[in-house]
Amino acid sequence: MPLLILLIGVGAYFTLGTGFWQLRNLGRMFAMTFGRMFGKKTGGGITPFQAMATALASTVGVGNIAGVASAITAGGPGAIFWMWVSSLLGMMTKYAEVLLSVRYRHRERDGMLVGGPMYVIERGMGKRWRWLAVLFCVFGTLASLGVGNITQVNTMADALRGDFSVPPVATGIVVVALAGFVMLGGIKSIAKVAEFLVPFMAGMYTLLCVMVLVICRENIIPALQSIVSEAFHPSAAIGGAAGFGVAQAIRMGVSRGVFSNEAGLGSSPIAHASAECDSPVEQGMWGAVEVFIDTIVMCTLTALAILCSGAYRPGSAVTLDGAPLTSEAFARALGPWGGAAVSVCTTLFALATILGWSFYGERCCAYLFRGKWVTKAYRCVYIFLLLPGAVLRVDLVWRLSDFLNSLMTAPNLVSLIALSGVVFRATRDYDRGRLAPRGARGLKIWQI
Repeated sequence: MPLLILLIGVGAYFTLGTGFWQLRNLGRMFAMTFGRMFGKKTGGGITPFQAMATALASTVGVGNIAGVASAITAGGPGAIFWMWVSSLLGMMTKYAEVLLSVRYRHRERDGMLVGGPMYVIERGMGKRWRWLAVLFCVFGTLASLGVGNITQVNTMADALRGDFSVPPVATGIVVVALAGFVMLGGIKSIAKVAEFLVPFMAGMYTLLCVMVLVICRENIIPALQSIVSEAFHPSAAIGGAAGFGVAQAIRMGVSRGVFSNEAGLGSSPIAHASAECDSPVEQGMWGAVEVFIDTIVMCTLTALAILCSGAYRPGSAVTLDGAPLTSEAFARALGPWGGAAVSVCTTLFALATILGWSFYGERCCAYLFRGKWVTKAYRCVYIFLLLPGAVLRVDLVWRLSDFLNSLMTAPNLVSLIALSGVVFRATRDYDRGRLAPRGARGLKIWQI
């Protein structure tokens, strides 16, 4: 709970400090991002859209399927309202961390742009704070091997075994081969795969959700009403006393929203920093849009599918939770194949997360230990752990990964607060049109 309060507080701080910039410029954000999504890279990096696709590959994951369902089960429909609130504030947190990562990145000898919270801390806060950057990278490397690797392939193996009777060993072997082939090409290869995979899997899942909502269209308005009303007046089935019910709805909605879009975690700015772009502010818009897509769009579609289908039955003797609840919702509306389709989506989401997090862990490891051998060694360890992750029970790894994620968040939030003045100045200058000439390249990509 203290971490959730801090995350929401940082989001509110940047929202108020910029005058609700994400709400005033929502249309502008989409125009500046998706309106230019087919732009080509001109240097050694990747396109802004590829950067966001790589980031979305790690954020749009099983949390969008299982996390939303568990939030509704534990906090009621009102939890979704607080998920919306956390994501609207989280848009500015993600905007700020992406902006700073682009501002303080640097270009390596091979032409690749590298950045992230570790470089923000070292280059923005000063060399004396490098120990904080080291802590972030230690926790980030370990977390990538847990939440980005073992837990994802385990979730994938369980889904395929339950719906298609695929042996977990077979799943592990296939994932090792696919991930290894993609990872050998580094960020450029991962970005190219993410550029195709993320729109495909997001489009597929969105289509399934829309089909459920069309079939259950008469329940859409009541579902939205229950989300808003139970955010402040939960039903007795949620937790008895009204005060406890409201607190539970807020806690579940905020926690699932924050950890779904990873706003404040510091992971996705590592991918955004590799984008060839002219302005940190404009790349920050991609980060804000990323949160909007992940939570406001994808999580809301899941929530409405669950509520409209009748799969959610508060107070029932048999209450489903997590991914099984989402599968039940799709099966009720679409028939038996609906549950199988959810398993396919879960598999694609998990595979995308494995690829996205491999790059985050690789960059953290490269910061700690200089040399190309470090990158190769990390990739070998990352790929090797996929096979046992598919066949073992990883309850402890889930808990350990959540703990490491929390530890990653602390150094990142410290740097965001310490350098908030840079974010505010950059945003004001951008609004006033004081930008560096387009096409400027080099170590200092943009002068604030």
